[in-house]
Amino acid sequence: MEFWPEFLASSFGKEFVAGGVGGMAGVLAGHPLDTLRIRLQQPPPPVSPGITAAPGRPPSAAALLRGILRAEGPSALYRGMGAPLASVAFQNAMVFQAYAILSRSLDPESSVADPPTYTSVALAGVGTGALQTLILSPVELVKIRLQLEAAGHKRRRAGVHRGPVDMARDILRKEGLRGIYRGLAVTALRDAPAHGVYFWTYEYARERLHPGCRRAGDESLATMLVSGGLAGVASWVCCYPLDVVKSRLQAQEPAFPARYRGVVDCFRKSVREEGLPVLWRGLGTAVARAFVVNGAIFSAYELAVRFLAGGNGQRLVMEEH
Repeated sequence: MEFWPEFLASSFGKEFVAGGVGGMAGVLAGHPLDTLRIRLQQPPPPVSPGITAAPGRPPSAAALLRGILRAEGPSALYRGMGAPLASVAFQNAMVFQAYAILSRSLDPESSVADPPTYTSVALAGVGTGALQTLILSPVELVKIRLQLEAAGHKRRRAGVHRGPVDMARDILRKEGLRGIYRGLAVTALRDAPAHGVYFWTYEYARERLHPGCRRAGDESLATMLVSGGLAGVASWVCCYPLDVVKSRLQAQEPAFPARYRGVVDCFRKSVREEGLPVLWRGLGTAVARAFVVNGAIFSAYELAVRFLAGGNGQRLVMEEH
């Protein structure tokens, strides 16, 4: 019974809880746009009934959205949200905790009151991105399968699985541990550099928008929203082709003939069959979602840290032990 009060009294505990709050805010804000992104990335034919488009030509985001709403209803946009929402609090808490520890460890000569250097921020982001794939990869696999199942993408009727737990059990039963971690390597390739860009962009943008705030922690909500949004956009733009490949690989199931044998094969076949633009398909939706989601994540995180710190308006620094 003594654990939580002591845990929350430490800066580590506050960073952990605030990270979880930020992650949940991001999922709630961006899941409908994430559903559009996943469906746009899949190979033709169109992944949702009721969409009119030229043969062999993928629908636009607006056409896809209209088709989903008309054929499946608004709830289809939230299909698969349980998987990321159930795990994202822990995942995002670990991300912010790992980032805080790594950024300080990589910059040992600076004072505890000083913010870490931008180099330490970028390197800590890369390390954090690599570590968090162990949690994120299975979660995204389950989410993608549920989102595509709702569209009947694998010639199955929507609703075959009751939710993320049922889907995860089915994958483990049919494909084993290797199946639940399908796409782990490409997820790591995507997330390690993307998180380096992510945290560097956030710290750089907030300092440019509000000079001195990295030390004082006195930026406005608008600065948090814009800096977080820009960080999300930058990280997605730099890794988007890998995300397209990851989505296609994780959409494959053993019950159907594998279309792609691996990352390189998926790149080659996708570009050969659909052209180079396929690697950027759905980018507009992803960028819009990234700005909204990451603005929400960083704002919720920073506000939660301040609240847990007692409302003194100061951003926490890691404790020196």
